[in-house]
Amino acid sequence: MSAAPVVPTMAVATTTRPETENSVTFIEVKLIQGVYTTLQKREIVERLTNTMVEIEGENLRRFIWCVIEEVAGGQWSFGGQTPTADDVRALARGEVAAG
Repeated sequence: MSAAPVVPTMAVATTTRPETENSVTFIEVKLIQGVYTTLQKREIVERLTNTMVEIEGENLRRFIWCVIEEVAGGQWSFGGQTPTADDVRALARGEVAAG
């Protein structure tokens, strides 16, 4: 699989760990819509799941849920900026994004 662009400020991931034995680990990832391909999103899910399996153990793999939510460009901000998918792709290429 191809490597996803490394733009750490563009993705938000939260993990909820199980509090009871009947709970699941829930990983929520928010990305700017249109930046990542379907294959890249699949890789994100696989890698995050595998990382949690390394921590929690293989027996808990089936209880690890990972959800990707895409947010429209310009609909979230950080540092006062509202990046679009084009801005993120420019950053991934090492270019200065418009902003």
